[in-house]
Amino acid sequence: MADIKIRKATGTWVVRAGGAVLAESKNALELSEPGYGDVIYFPREDIAMAFLEESDHVSHCPHKGDARYFSIVTKSQTLENVGWSYETPIEAVARIKEHIAFTPGDYLAVERV
Repeated sequence: MADIKIRKATGTWVVRAGGAVLAESKNALELSEPGYGDVIYFPREDIAMAFLEESDHVSHCPHKGDARYFSIVTKSQTLENVGWSYETPIEAVARIKEHIAFTPGDYLAVERV
């Protein structure tokens, strides 16, 4: 089993895409997994879910379970598969259930404010 650690992320975290704030949370979780950068998981209730569209893409992590992906639809573009969620995570990481993480990039920012 990977040495995955989950803790409450300190401060307020936001997700911005196309200039709009899509998520803002004081209850985000920070997941640390050896060999990867830390990932911020946002509770669904703190995300503007209307901007997210579930995609057909899925993946499997032996340490977390099966992930489903979301694309973000903005006025000017669709950011494909930039969000993901473990709907039924492995028990060791059960805290990330009902949370979505995002991949930062040129058009998407995940940051503490």
